[in-house]
Amino acid sequence: MAMKRLLLTLMLLGTSLLIFAQDYPFSVVKSGTGKQTVIFIPGFACSGDVWAETVSVLKDSYTCYVLTMAGFSGVAPEGCPSFERWKMQIAKFIKEERIEKPILVGHSMGGGLALAIAAEFPELTRKIVIVDALPCLMALRVPDFKSAPDNDCTDLIDRITAMDEEQFAQMQRMSAVTLTTDSLRFAEIVNWGLASDRKTYAKLFCDFSNTDLRECIKNIVVPSLVLLEPYFKHIDTVIKNQYKNLSVAQIRYADKGLHFVMFDDREWFIHQICEFIKER
Repeated sequence: MAMKRLLLTLMLLGTSLLIFAQDYPFSVVKSGTGKQTVIFIPGFACSGDVWAETVSVLKDSYTCYVLTMAGFSGVAPEGCPSFERWKMQIAKFIKEERIEKPILVGHSMGGGLALAIAAEFPELTRKIVIVDALPCLMALRVPDFKSAPDNDCTDLIDRITAMDEEQFAQMQRMSAVTLTTDSLRFAEIVNWGLASDRKTYAKLFCDFSNTDLRECIKNIVVPSLVLLEPYFKHIDTVIKNQYKNLSVAQIRYADKGLHFVMFDDREWFIHQICEFIKER
C-alpha cells in the first residue's frame, strides 16, 4: 500500500495526525474520522494553517486532509516544482491512498489546482470548492492572454533569489496588506512567505501566471462552488466569462474583505462551505 511508503514519522497533535509524505510534494495533516473526506489545498506560498478555523468546524463530521506544498511555509522544497506536477501528484495521492471521492477545497493557486484536478480526472472527486481563484488570472489584465508553451522562468527566479532578506521581507509585507483586512493576520501571512523557498516561490509564481484553465474546465462534471472576494462582484461579467465553460458552477461573492475571505468574512465563508458540502 502507498501508505507504507510514507515516512514513518507520525506525530499526534491533539486530534490531528501529521504525515510527512515522502513520495508526494507536500506535507499532510489529517484530522477527523468522518466517512466523507475533504482535502484542503492552500494558496501560493501559504501554509495549510490557512484552513485551521475551517477544519476546526468540519473535523467532527468529516475526515480532513490539509496540504502544505513543497517549498512553501517551511516545507522542504523539491528539485523541479511545477503546477502541472503538483496537479498530478495530488491526484496520485488520492488514488494511492484510496481516498474515495474527496471534496477538494482550494484557495488562490490551490483553487487553480482543484480546478485542474477536477478537469483532468472528472470522476476522481465528489465536489470542488474554489476560493478566490480564477481559471486564468492573467486574463484579467490581458483578455486575449494565451499560455506560452515554453515559459522561461529563469529571469524571475534570478531576481527573487538575488533579493536580500530585507528586500524579500518588504515584498511580503507590501503584499500582505493587500490580501486581508484582518491586521492580526499580517504577520502570519508574511512569515509563511519568508519561510518559503525562494526558487519554488519564483517558479510557481511564474508557472501559475502562465496557466489558463478556461477551456479545460468544460470537462468538470462535479458540483462546483466558487467563493470570491467582494471586488470581483464589480466585474461580474468578466468573472462569469472566465467560468462560462464550468456549467456546474455556483458563483458567490463575499460581503466584505479581500483575498483571504476565510479570515475576512469568516461566518459567511464557513456557512457557504458547510451548506455546499453537505448537499446531496
